[in-house]
Amino acid sequence: MTRFTLRRRALLGAGIAALPLAPALAAYPERSLRWIVAYAAGGGTDVLARLVGASLSPRLGQPIVIENRPGAATNIGAEAVAKSPPDGYTLFSADNGTLVFNTALFKRLPYDPVRDFRPVGLMARFPLFLVVGEKAPADTVEALVARAKAAPGSIDCATAGIGSPHHLALERLSREAGVRFNHVPYRGAAPALNDLIAGTVPMMVLDYPSGAEYLRSGRVKALAVLSAQPIADLPAVPTAGAALGLRGFEAYAWQGVVVPKATPDALVAQLTRELDATMRDEAVRARLQQLGLEPLTGGPAEFEALLDRERATWLPLIRDLNITLD
Repeated sequence: MTRFTLRRRALLGAGIAALPLAPALAAYPERSLRWIVAYAAGGGTDVLARLVGASLSPRLGQPIVIENRPGAATNIGAEAVAKSPPDGYTLFSADNGTLVFNTALFKRLPYDPVRDFRPVGLMARFPLFLVVGEKAPADTVEALVARAKAAPGSIDCATAGIGSPHHLALERLSREAGVRFNHVPYRGAAPALNDLIAGTVPMMVLDYPSGAEYLRSGRVKALAVLSAQPIADLPAVPTAGAALGLRGFEAYAWQGVVVPKATPDALVAQLTRELDATMRDEAVRARLQQLGLEPLTGGPAEFEALLDRERATWLPLIRDLNITLD
């Protein structure tokens, strides 16, 4: 071996040693993480992120700072995450709107759900109910559907907004039950619920976290839950599928955690492991259930399987009905 070769190898070795460690090999995390929420502070998504983040933070050994970026049907928050460095320090509360519905609701998006995001794990789903107020057009979901069939489009039904899981659940229910309601979109569940209680609208699709207090007290009446099974908190409320003979019918709002696509495998594996431990924590699960949420567990594989099922169900419906937010 020549003196030149030895000198060259020594220089190369010194150069390699001087390089910073790759993110997957460095101690992680070394600083605080930010968790972007594409909804306003105080809403169900924000509460979920703060509750899970408070338990996840000590597991990671670093603070988690919630950053609210609401607007444009989650597109503002989603774009910010898509453009963030893939270094494991940006988390995102992604829901079925961001990852499924928006691809059909908008002609162009500032992000691509497949190209820009990498699933970490699931968190929770929000049960949806078909509910009526005191001026109810019917006392059972069967009677309601019968009335709607007799007079198509004559019964107003409020939702949290065009393109929301609530709206799309109503559209799917209407299609499979062979009825047509007059959709009345609001800017969120809270104002719609206020009008339901006031008698301005006779019925609505309501997510449980937004209306748990009213459903438990009987101030509004649940005719059916749109889940596959009755929920433990209100076991007497039938599922729409069973009551109406709609095989396989179910609709939820759900959320999971994603990171920028190029985030290294080792960092994603660590986040997945700690998120899963958080979602299995009995105290976290009990608190979520108190809020009307159904805790979910499952890593990237389960997340991807859910996305495949959701896209097969909802994208054709949105396109067939020509629902758009452009």
